[in-house]
Amino acid sequence: MPDRPEVTAVEIARLAGVGRAAVSNWRRRHPDFPRPVGGTDSSPAFALTEVEAWLRSQGKIAELPLLERVWRIVETLRDPAGRPAAPLVLAGAVLLLHHREPERWAALADQPDTRLATALPRALADTARTVFGPAAAAAAAGGAGAGADGSDGAAGLGRPGLFGSTKLDLARLLARLAAEAGPAAAYEQLLARYAEANARQLSPTPSEAAELLAAVAGVPATVLDPATGLGALLLALPSSTDRYGQDADPATAALARLRLALHAPAEDPAPLPVDLRPGDALRADAYTGHTFDAVLCQPPYNERDWGHDELQFDRRWPGGLVPPRGESELAWVLHCLAHTRPGGLTALLLPPTVATRRAGRRVRAELLRSGALRAVVALPAGAAPPYGVPLHLWVLRAPRPGDDFRQVLMLDAAATSPGSAELAEGGRDKVRWPELRRTVLDAWRAFDLAAREGLPLPEDRPGRYRTVAAIDLLDDETDLSPARHVPPAAPPGGAAGLSHLGGRLTELLDGLADPGTLLPGPAADPEREAGGGAGPVVTLGELVRSGLLEVHSSGAGAPTRPAGTDPAGNDPAGTPVLTDQDLVTGAAPGAVLDRDVAGGIPLTRPGDVLVPALGGGVARVVGPGGPPVGAALGRQLHLLRPDQAALDPDFLAGHLRSTAAARRAASHASTTTRLDIRRVELPRLPIAEQRRLGAAFARLAAFDATLQQAAALGRALAQAATDALAAGTAEPPAAP
Repeated sequence: MPDRPEVTAVEIARLAGVGRAAVSNWRRRHPDFPRPVGGTDSSPAFALTEVEAWLRSQGKIAELPLLERVWRIVETLRDPAGRPAAPLVLAGAVLLLHHREPERWAALADQPDTRLATALPRALADTARTVFGPAAAAAAAGGAGAGADGSDGAAGLGRPGLFGSTKLDLARLLARLAAEAGPAAAYEQLLARYAEANARQLSPTPSEAAELLAAVAGVPATVLDPATGLGALLLALPSSTDRYGQDADPATAALARLRLALHAPAEDPAPLPVDLRPGDALRADAYTGHTFDAVLCQPPYNERDWGHDELQFDRRWPGGLVPPRGESELAWVLHCLAHTRPGGLTALLLPPTVATRRAGRRVRAELLRSGALRAVVALPAGAAPPYGVPLHLWVLRAPRPGDDFRQVLMLDAAATSPGSAELAEGGRDKVRWPELRRTVLDAWRAFDLAAREGLPLPEDRPGRYRTVAAIDLLDDETDLSPARHVPPAAPPGGAAGLSHLGGRLTELLDGLADPGTLLPGPAADPEREAGGGAGPVVTLGELVRSGLLEVHSSGAGAPTRPAGTDPAGNDPAGTPVLTDQDLVTGAAPGAVLDRDVAGGIPLTRPGDVLVPALGGGVARVVGPGGPPVGAALGRQLHLLRPDQAALDPDFLAGHLRSTAAARRAASHASTTTRLDIRRVELPRLPIAEQRRLGAAFARLAAFDATLQQAAALGRALAQAATDALAAGTAEPPAAP
């Protein structure tokens, strides 16, 4: 393995924002282009430091982003024959040192490499043993596997070792990344890159879905996730909760352990109440005989080889009822239920076919007869991976002796109704999480309270939820799909409601500006009109270095909670948090940041420009008609704060929305494209000209926003009219 980062021609093209053919041309036309240091004749590899220096000398990049430099070293340390996640375990250990013992790193940072090579592994090992305890630190070390340089990859986690120059370079770059974004946010950025690069092997549960499951569970003292993955479900719980987990991949379990530790407050006493163990939870249960207050899980789906034959007589199957070979998800349901204390709660995200497949009807019937199954919630597509499938949330309670409650809440949170089109349409970017969370939790908590306290059950709400007696579900199919059991809602308002929607749509359309007044005229310079160039330009990176622009990036953002809620029962007020989804849809913030963690986080000011990290041609100026003032940054957002005496915010936002900016400043990963904000180019113009163009950009943005509102309202009106005609509550209009 090389001891310095290397890049291929494809990666050089990505760094410079050009095609691979351009790199081939550079190699032919420039004799000073770096020579290959490895690879093959058809796919040569080049030294990253030499390539970066050459690109900078040629003016083809201003500066390689810090995260990109860190990721290149991580890729260099990866051993093709070992575990791909091993370098990230090391990176997490370094960031954990910054998080828990920043003064120790400060003392190490000035030491020469010869001393740091032995002192840093020792410091990381000490921190791991302190934070996790000796046994857990050793498990984390096992997840690291063999190092890329042939040394023990666990060095610095469970036991000391010797670091080479590449690992020391990684440690120093991580120190800069931690200072810039914070240790936890820095690790989230690395894990996001890792998940993107391994999309077929990893499907992390999004934070919103994890928070929903955690909220359904309440405030348990002990929680198990038997399919931990990167730990998203456990991360949604307070750090004071005793969190347990298991994952088949030791390296992934080590990543989740480090992630949980980095998100725990540095002042939390050690060792942390985190116990994550490697192993296949179905075949090699690490917690045999243990039960927990709650079990949360998004298990792997459609597994044929889950251990059906060797687990025929396992004690986890009630009454010896073995799940069929093709029903691996039901095996996970029974596994989770077996680890739930009597009266405790189990919540799982499952494919909708689990509720209907004929092979699993006997297991579903047993869950109903025992009173374990309490709720089935149909979620909109996009709530969790696979994002094209509308998953179900199953909620169960482990039966207690004498508990004869046999009712099931059927909740269709993806039901179509006017005014909630986002929930009905689904899609990863269309799920309105505040509304979805409120819909699910209000119905579940009312039902669960009635079940536990013997109170009257909530009245059914057509189109949303219905309480069904278990005996009414026990037929030849035992179909548990909410859509089958929840009656459709009557179209609201009949003809009067439709007239109201039509009036609102007419108002929006009447308020649209005449497109003719928005269209730009021909350019004063015929060469520019023909695409012959835009004159002198400046990158946002250069503006940052000159002090005319501040850039703040949120990464994964700080932990939030839905607006109007406070688990501690204190003042529910907090700092509103804007997410990338809020910015794209133009919605108001649906989450808040507790005041005790808001210190030091930049809040939006009038004239700030907000841009999603994934780009997408969206850029909004904070102020009237745009994002609110005083909001914190949620996940995956950039905040740009221009010196308004030299850089007009609307001018800046307009160029960020342009196709040229998205094309030239795109940074590509395996499955996503991100906007490298510092590479965006602006024309050098006087402030008066900027403001003239900025006003035109602002009018176009307002026109686009009104069009989107009108389109959404038009779809709602068409659906409401269709439903009213189908239900017979309205008459068709007279024929023309």
